Amino acid sequence: MPDPCHLLIPGAVLPPGPDGVASLAPELPELPALRQLLRVLAPGERIALDEDSPAMPHEVAVARAMGLPGAPGHTPWAALETRTAGQPCAWIKACHWQMGMDHLVMAGPGALTLDTAASDTLLAAMQPYFAEDGIALRASAMPGAWLAVGEPLRRLRCVSIDRVAGRDVKPWITGPQADRSPAALLLQRLHSEMQMLFYTLPLNDERMRQGLLPVNAFWVVGAGALDALPPARPGFKVERRLYAAAAEPAARAQAWRAVDADSCAWLLAQSRQGAPVRLTLCGERAAQSFDTPPAAGWWQRLKTRISPQRNTDLLHTL
Repeated sequence: MPDPCHLLIPGAVLPPGPDGVASLAPELPELPALRQLLRVLAPGERIALDEDSPAMPHEVAVARAMGLPGAPGHTPWAALETRTAGQPCAWIKACHWQMGMDHLVMAGPGALTLDTAASDTLLAAMQPYFAEDGIALRASAMPGAWLAVGEPLRRLRCVSIDRVAGRDVKPWITGPQADRSPAALLLQRLHSEMQMLFYTLPLNDERMRQGLLPVNAFWVVGAGALDALPPARPGFKVERRLYAAAAEPAARAQAWRAVDADSCAWLLAQSRQGAPVRLTLCGERAAQSFDTPPAAGWWQRLKTRISPQRNTDLLHTL
């Protein structure tokens, strides 16, 4: 049995209906491909996470779809993305924390505008400190993100940037949700050292003169090791455009229409050609999959046709 064609959509918040509430009401003309998919597919696996989960629902769903090991917070994304097998690694990402008396708010991923030269300056300053603890920092193609390689990263729990962006990170560092493992305590000490280092860097002085946010912290994501690289899954597609437009309702609605016109239409075409398909819609709290149902009798087919909105109620719980 071949793997189903699988479309996974993070940030799957539906555009608002006439009353301002997210809906897929019959009178709305938008998203015809999505509407049709929800008519013909049956509810499948649901992943529901608490707010204190270190991973987001879409990350857990992607990890399961790709056959990656690890509980939430322990998925070796860096090893997967760099095609590294047998060696613990992680991403170290520059960030800005707004510091208050009792909170540390993480600025969003787009808050820092770092070019390659600035990223290399930060890397050169940070490398000796990480090396003392057995972690090698290497440049990457993404300014402000560096590949870290070293044994302390093998079992380190990581909290998704999507989980903490725009929110208080203090509970994850020193509060009840903090990891107390030796590796986490090592990284916590490095956090303190890097904060002092960043404060003295001429690069940050220049950034503030230009009205840019200084780099005053880092975040670790995707730590772990892969014994072997997972096989390719050519029929699996992650549609990320909705996440990029999440902050602006009009942009989000426009992105939804574009996603419906191509990605959802692609999956619908596969379904109409008789291929097994899976659609996974992901929000802040849950990821809900919809699958090609097993061969059904006339009564089940009739119920599907007379109840076209049977799946939409599940979307309002994402």
